[in-house]
This record gives sequence, C-alpha cells and structure tokens, in this order.
Amino acid sequence: MADKATLEFNGQKIEFPLIKGTEDEIGIDIKSLRSATGGAITIDPGFKNTGACESGITYLDGEQGILRYRGYAIEELAEKADFLEVAYLLIYGDLPNQEQLDKFNADITSHAVVDDDVKKILDAFPKSAHPMGVLSSLTSALTAFNPSSVDASSKEAMYNSTVRILGKFPVLVAWTMRKKQGLPLDYGDTSLGYVENLLKMMFKKPNEEYVHNPIIVNALDKLLILHADHEQNCSTSTVRIVGSSYAGLFASLSAGISALWGPLHGGANQAVIEMLEGIMADGGDTKKYMAKAKDKNDPFRLMGFGHRVYKNFDPRARIIKSAADEVLNDLGIEDPILEIAKGLEKEALRDEYFVERRLYPNVDFYSGIIYRAMGIPIEMFTVMFAMGRLPGWIAQWKEMRHRKEPIGRPRQIYIGENYRAFKSISERS
Repeated sequence: MADKATLEFNGQKIEFPLIKGTEDEIGIDIKSLRSATGGAITIDPGFKNTGACESGITYLDGEQGILRYRGYAIEELAEKADFLEVAYLLIYGDLPNQEQLDKFNADITSHAVVDDDVKKILDAFPKSAHPMGVLSSLTSALTAFNPSSVDASSKEAMYNSTVRILGKFPVLVAWTMRKKQGLPLDYGDTSLGYVENLLKMMFKKPNEEYVHNPIIVNALDKLLILHADHEQNCSTSTVRIVGSSYAGLFASLSAGISALWGPLHGGANQAVIEMLEGIMADGGDTKKYMAKAKDKNDPFRLMGFGHRVYKNFDPRARIIKSAADEVLNDLGIEDPILEIAKGLEKEALRDEYFVERRLYPNVDFYSGIIYRAMGIPIEMFTVMFAMGRLPGWIAQWKEMRHRKEPIGRPRQIYIGENYRAFKSISERS
C-alpha cells in the first residue's frame, strides 16, 4: 500500500502522508493542507471522517462489533475485572498488580470526603434541578476546593487529581440523587468496595440498615465497566478540547458532563424507557410499533437500536442483556417493560428491514431496564453514565496533556454577509 495520498487541487498534485494505527486503521495527515493550498480547509460536519488525535486507550471496530480497552476485550474485562481495576487500566495503560491496586484503592478512599461548603452549594439548588446540571456544577465547584487540580506539571500532580476525583465523584453522584429525593446526605462506608459504597450512599434510608445484594453490586460493576470509555465521542472530545486550553481536570470533566447531558448522547437509555412505557400504555403491541418504525412517514423512532459507530451488534448490549436477566430473576421482578423490550428485540432480529440496515439493540436498550430494576430514578440514568465514564475521561485528558496536543481550534467556512458600510440609525429602514 502507498504511504501517501494525493490531492489534485487547482491543477497541482499535493501529497499528504498516511498514518497507520496498530489495528491497520488509515488516516491522511492533512496538517499541511492550508499552507499547501493557499488556505483551503476540509469541511466535515459532525466529524464523521475526521480524527482529532492519535490515542492508545480504546479500540473500536464498528463493523466487527469489537471494543477493547488498552488491548483487552470488553467481554473479558466485564467478566473478570472490577471497576477500579478497569479505571487503573484505562488511566495508566496496564492492569494493576495487587500492590498497585491496594494503593490505588486506599488513595481513592482517603479522598472520599467532600468539603462541607460543597453541601451548601448543593443546598442552593432547587429540588426540581436536573441531576446532570447539579453534578456538572458540583464537579466544577470542586476546583475551588482543590486548586491543585489544575496542575498537570508532573505525574504526581496528575495522580493526586485522579484519586481525588475518583474518591469524591461517587459522593457527588449519591448526593445528587438524595437531594432529588429529599433524603439526608450520606458518606456511606469506605470499608466497603467502591461500587458497594456507591450503592449504600445512594439507597440507605435513615434509621434502616442497608443490606447489599451481590447480584446488584455485580450488575452495576459491569455497567460502569461497559460505560468506562468509548473512544472519541461527544463528551470525551469535549473533555479533550477543553483540556487542550490547559483547563484543569475537574473543569474539563464538568464540561464533559454537560456534553453528556444532551439527549443525543447520554440520554438515550432514558429515551428507551420512555418509549417502552409509551408502547405499554398503548397496549404493548410490539408488531404495531415495529411497523411504525419502518414507516418513513411516521415520526415514531425506535430508541435503543442501531449505533452511529457500530454497524454490527454492540458487544456491550449482549453483556448488559445477560445482567438484566440475572437482576430481574434475582429480584423476582416481572416487569412488563422487559417483556416489551424482549419482544422488540425478537422482532427486530428477524425482520429483514432491521437486519439489512444492521439496526441491532445497543447498550442503551438494556441499561435503562437494569437501572429501573435497581430503583434508580429515570432522571438519574445519565448521571450513572457519567459515573461509569469518569475513568475514560480522566485517561483521555491525561493522554492529551502528556502528548502536549495543541489547543483545539476548528476552522469554518464563512457564509455570512460581505462587507457592509455602517449606517446611522436615521438611515436604517
């Protein structure tokens, strides 16, 4: 294969080097495009054909349905690792040995306390505030109480910021939910595992003992792992581009949370539940709604099927479907919503329209069902997504700073007015 690409422009041939990834992905390096063409740029709305960086964190093959973190298959990590092991892997490049994991866990635990003044900020929000807005604001506020989080000048500084946010973020997640429900805030029990303590902080009722269900703990651990990173999506790219201005880690994470808040990104599992509830309220006829989804004149859209990147089955969906079955069986829940979901999946997998277009169930299709079974309110679904994505955002921010990437500054093609002479107000019609 050639090592260059050739562009014909204004009668001249311009060569650009090719960049090849470790999994044989090909990129055309157009850094010299403007200088070589006298100012021409590429236009790619939505960045469907544009790579903003080279990264060694997550490999995704949408055609084959492959997802790997640092070379490890997502299926194997979800089965054999826990969330903190995967967090360490994403951030530092290798799975930790026992000594490294113990230190990582201990350092995170030592920062699992949030300043009382952050509680005052939380108290200032109305109960009606959206949890994602609250979480983004509290994460940004942490910068004021941890000013060293803006320091990325050394490995030690980056490590300190990392364990601080990993320690405090579950507290913010739990407090955000408890605020919404009018419950007193809880610090949980740091002698518990990371995910166990998160669940206790979220669900412990006043004057009641909280009893852990290992099936629930295991399912949430898997969900967090499956959401931990997904290459250069909207929120991750936001974290990197904000961080490229040398904004600190916490500020960059706050921006990522805001990007994730958008319904086209992080709100998809909430949309799935709302769709299923609508189908149930209309009698539960899945065939009827499959027909509506195929009718180009019908505004109905089948949520939770297909993916912008995956053109095959989403590998995370298989794992989550199995976890959903296990949780519902253990809890003895016969949820009509799940039956409708299974009916839609069955219909889609044998319907030529969906098979030809590779519209398979994605990660959002079943994750909302598990959260619902756990008792997590629907408006908290995207907050749980952020909890899982936290180590991926940290890893991406750290990689961007380590590689000394230039500040993100996209170009544009101007389509506005040409020069106009100023008119005084009396001359304007």
